Amino acid sequence: MSTLLQVKDLHTSFSTLSKKVRAVRGVSFELKKGETLGIVGESGCGKSVMAKSLTRLLPSISSRIDQGEVIYKGENLLLKKERQLREVRGKEIGMIFQDPMTSLNPTMRIKDQIIEGYALHHPKASNAAMSEMALKLLKRVGVSDAESRLSQYPHELSGGMRQRIMIAIAMIASPKILIADEPTTALDVTIQAQILGLLKEIQKKEEMSIVFITHDFSVVAGFCDRVIVMYAGKIVECAPVEELFIAAKHPYTRRLLNSIPRLDLPATRHLYSIHGSPPDLSSKEKGCLFAKRCPHATKLCYESSPKSLEISENHLVACHLFDPRIQRKEIL
Repeated sequence: MSTLLQVKDLHTSFSTLSKKVRAVRGVSFELKKGETLGIVGESGCGKSVMAKSLTRLLPSISSRIDQGEVIYKGENLLLKKERQLREVRGKEIGMIFQDPMTSLNPTMRIKDQIIEGYALHHPKASNAAMSEMALKLLKRVGVSDAESRLSQYPHELSGGMRQRIMIAIAMIASPKILIADEPTTALDVTIQAQILGLLKEIQKKEEMSIVFITHDFSVVAGFCDRVIVMYAGKIVECAPVEELFIAAKHPYTRRLLNSIPRLDLPATRHLYSIHGSPPDLSSKEKGCLFAKRCPHATKLCYESSPKSLEISENHLVACHLFDPRIQRKEIL
């Protein structure tokens, strides 16, 4: 598959009156055409910040992209002016935001919110044509009684229905890349399965690439082709989804997988948890940021930051345990 998007050494920070929080620290990855790339990690690890940085959706007052490149169609999106970026947002790269209730405008009817983005990219389109398009799109995403929904407000719809509306808004301009930021959070498993099935159906028909952000490994297992694991603003492991579940290498990844409840184990078994807390992202700690929580940490882990090493085809790990400079240990 051809490469559609390249992210190189992306750094994003937030400034407060007293300190600078480095939320994303040197993230690099590629997105292939038609691929579903999962991004997982604990809350606060930088998943959403990284995703919003790709099209500079973060507030300019408090945030800053310190360095890096986001290459799309041979151009660095981080160098584009705001007016030029508006041609990319929605039309080339769409986004489903995390909370549909707060992402939808409570004062606007559903139809107006769906066609707003399309009207921006197609100013000559008639209102009747856009209304017809919005109706067809609502039916396509599985909204019941679609015609009456167009005149309703977000508070009149259920959580699953609002999430479908968010998908319709993101898809109306037929983007090449869809960034889905935890689109199934707070939905029951039945609605969750319907949303994921809908995204797969749209992806197959539109030949679209998806960046799927979540903290749920069970969703990743059945939905993604490749997985990136983030910790404290960095990528610690990247692998095809099957290989990650069978042969995860980074201690953090293995502990995340161990913390998933399993039905094949005794009910008396305690649920596994990762000891300690994530590091303060405003600190300037050297070495591996997971070292204080890692039982395999060595002196080298506290002294220098690990580089990403390719241990097999398409499987990258940023861990000193796989560095030839120290004795290899078996990860339990």
